[in-house]
Amino acid sequence: MDADLTATLEQCASAIGSADALLVTAGAGMGVDSGLPDFRGNEGFWKAYPALAHSGTSFTEIATPSAFRADPARAWGFYGHRLRLYRETVPHEGFRLLRDFADDMPWGAFVLTSNVDGQFQKAGFKPSRIAEIHGSIHHLQCLLPCRDAIWEATGFEPRVDEAQCRLDSELPRCPHCGGVARPNILMFDDWDWIDTRSAAQREALATWLGRVKRLVVIEIGAGVDIPTIRRFSEHAGGTLVRINPRAPGIPGHTGLSVPSGGLAALREIHKHWKFLRR
Repeated sequence: MDADLTATLEQCASAIGSADALLVTAGAGMGVDSGLPDFRGNEGFWKAYPALAHSGTSFTEIATPSAFRADPARAWGFYGHRLRLYRETVPHEGFRLLRDFADDMPWGAFVLTSNVDGQFQKAGFKPSRIAEIHGSIHHLQCLLPCRDAIWEATGFEPRVDEAQCRLDSELPRCPHCGGVARPNILMFDDWDWIDTRSAAQREALATWLGRVKRLVVIEIGAGVDIPTIRRFSEHAGGTLVRINPRAPGIPGHTGLSVPSGGLAALREIHKHWKFLRR
């Protein structure tokens, strides 16, 4: 490890040690170390879903309300597979390391994520301290929608024919009108997403941010194509630690850039943090 990177990691550890609150901002790169697929570009997406590659269907085409209206069994073949995958995935060690940092702070941690996988909840972060800006695959809503209702997907156990990317089991239904249900996720070209759950989470985050005094922001795996997470990190206040193997820079803002994957960086920062606490 070169001297400049070591110095940066030491600065990250020092910033964490002097903070009274931790804001974790996470994009898709957070899940890579848990073995979750990276949908960056059609190549990565089609590798994970060969049936969609065969038909030439892109991520931006299947991840739409119109895909559910045109062929709900096919759309749920994609989302049902993802739901099962996320339920079975074990969060990597980096989640625990983040909790270690937060447990030493008066105001603990809050999470802002564009991921819909529910991995932070599974890793032990308080649901009341998580803001999912694109919704959650573990919650459903009516496709129409017939009303502003959101419910948990707990009773839905999708059986998917992966070779065809089609749902083999019964479609989930809206308990109010009996119509097809869809994930409560913000999709592409989506005017029907019910955002009341996400809006309440964002309001809770704003309240929490208004109380903390010495904030450190650890951003992990946030992409540049849809830079919502990156922009929030840059304007949240406090010290920003940006962990990203592809785009670690912080143009126009101050902060600490770590050109690395999430788990590897968190392990190194945690070592320096533990040394400072001795």
